[in-house]
Amino acid sequence: MKTILAAALAGTLALASMPADAQKPLRIRGTITAVADDALSVKTIDGKEVKLRLNDKTAVAAAKALKPADLKPGTYVGSTTTQRADGALIASEVHTIAPTVKPGHGPWDRPGTMMTNANVVSVVEAAGGQELTLKYKGGLKTILVPPGTPIVTTTKADRTYLKPGEYVFAIARPEAGGDLTALRVQVSKDGVRPPQ
Repeated sequence: MKTILAAALAGTLALASMPADAQKPLRIRGTITAVADDALSVKTIDGKEVKLRLNDKTAVAAAKALKPADLKPGTYVGSTTTQRADGALIASEVHTIAPTVKPGHGPWDRPGTMMTNANVVSVVEAAGGQELTLKYKGGLKTILVPPGTPIVTTTKADRTYLKPGEYVFAIARPEAGGDLTALRVQVSKDGVRPPQ
């Protein structure tokens, strides 16, 4: 009897946790294939076709290129990195972020990558590129930014920027029934793509 009750309880807990997991925002990367008043069709980088619902709370921003010299001390940034055999962190991109984004260093959603959200302490010339020192509460990371690494910020945009052929990085919330609602969409502009 205890075994049956334990199994039933475990099943109930598993079901109870499913909606929470289902609501976890997803990161969508890909190219816009079609645009409607309330939806965006995207071919993802792994070849899937997804539809993102748009509502009056969906935020839209456009990517704009920066130079390493634009990263002044105190600038709040995120950087996707991989770790070299010698332990050095190598940036694949750097982007400015809002002050509300949680700081720290941890795994990102691509295999072998990490994300560091922190304030710039310094940018100096180094062998192989620019060396970016980032500080967050409880940690300090030094990241090598090779020449040609995308460095971007975002500018205000609206839905007129969402056109077929443009690349997007979107944060979307799964809804009951399988729909995806876009919370935020960053879109390419003038050939500059959201790099994260």
